[in-house]
Amino acid sequence: MVYVQGPGAGVDLMVAGLHIFPVDRHARFNHLKRQTEKIRKRDVILKFSGSDSVSLHGTSVRVRQQQNSFPFGSCICRTNMDNEDFNDFFVKNFNWAVFGNELKWYSTEAQRGKFNYRDADELLDFCLRHNIQVRGHCIFWEVESTVQEWIRSLNNHDLTTALQNRLSGLLTRYKGKFKHYDVNNEMMHGSYYQERLGKDIWANMFRKAHQLDPSAILFVNDYHVEDGCDTRSSPEKYIEHILDLQDQGAPVGGIGIQGHIDCPVGPIVCSALDKLSILGLPIWFTEVDVSSNNEHVRADDLEVMLRESFAHPAVEGVILWGFWELFMSRENAHLVNAEGELNEAGKRYLALKQEWLSHAHGHIDDQGQFSFRGFHGSYEVDFVTASMKITKTFVVDKGDDALVISIDI
Repeated sequence: MVYVQGPGAGVDLMVAGLHIFPVDRHARFNHLKRQTEKIRKRDVILKFSGSDSVSLHGTSVRVRQQQNSFPFGSCICRTNMDNEDFNDFFVKNFNWAVFGNELKWYSTEAQRGKFNYRDADELLDFCLRHNIQVRGHCIFWEVESTVQEWIRSLNNHDLTTALQNRLSGLLTRYKGKFKHYDVNNEMMHGSYYQERLGKDIWANMFRKAHQLDPSAILFVNDYHVEDGCDTRSSPEKYIEHILDLQDQGAPVGGIGIQGHIDCPVGPIVCSALDKLSILGLPIWFTEVDVSSNNEHVRADDLEVMLRESFAHPAVEGVILWGFWELFMSRENAHLVNAEGELNEAGKRYLALKQEWLSHAHGHIDDQGQFSFRGFHGSYEVDFVTASMKITKTFVVDKGDDALVISIDI
């Protein structure tokens, strides 16, 4: 049975054509692996030099990648930090974070003039101590049901003042510490501030945020953009929305796609990414979770989302909306159960993380070089001669040309 969403009552609908085709996930994944090989790896030439370099010809070399530099992150909350097992898994397996609620206005100022930044401060300190970068989510939330009662009670003049205070208070306090900000969450699904203060308010939020923290990349962020399930936030309407903001002078620097999804179809997700990429802005999946009672199905669906994201050149990061049971906003979306045991989705995530690490071994050639192709990120290289064993570190950055790294021995 096929359901077609049509126009409103009183308007007839005629379907002139419909194409339904199967998607072979195995074949699709093979295609994505080839695409990933092209865009997430770089040719590397290790060039050894030093007093003993001539004698190194034929010496065994082993290269090990320590970490892929692609941003894989997770939502965390202050209550998570009391669980040492949670902390350990998070630090080992993610390099970015976003706070679930602690930075939202209803958390930092639930009552007018009474501020609580303690929880956000503690989370930020934890992340910075572990070299984890953080997205700022969110400065405002456009859906009326998320707006505090005291804000809704303000007249328009006082509301404008409250918005200005929120911007200056938050972005001054954390200047330079959050790499991204979701400036006004879910503008495709809400219009509270716009209805109160006029069409220009959205662009004004972006402009003011940029003035206060020019280093932060400012994002739009919305849901059902990638799955074709919501006509309000189709890729075409999202593009129109972003262009409209830019026409008003809003410095939109990134496109956030939340990624709360069930039963993802790879080509549909890819089609949305292709359309959005025409804007030339970095795309991030900002709140990914896939829900299924069957953890094997959940693992398969999560793999679809991660492979499609990692294989698309416009996608620059993926944030999961949590991973630990009991700390998830959606049921049956976790990767780790309440006792700290990996389920199939968690095992699949870790397997993909391992797949996206490069390792190579061989011998130094007669030019004193060793070449390989590897994922972007940090590496160690070992080589052993009769008289010494040496370990060096290096980083493979993005680039189209072969990267030549000189290693002095």
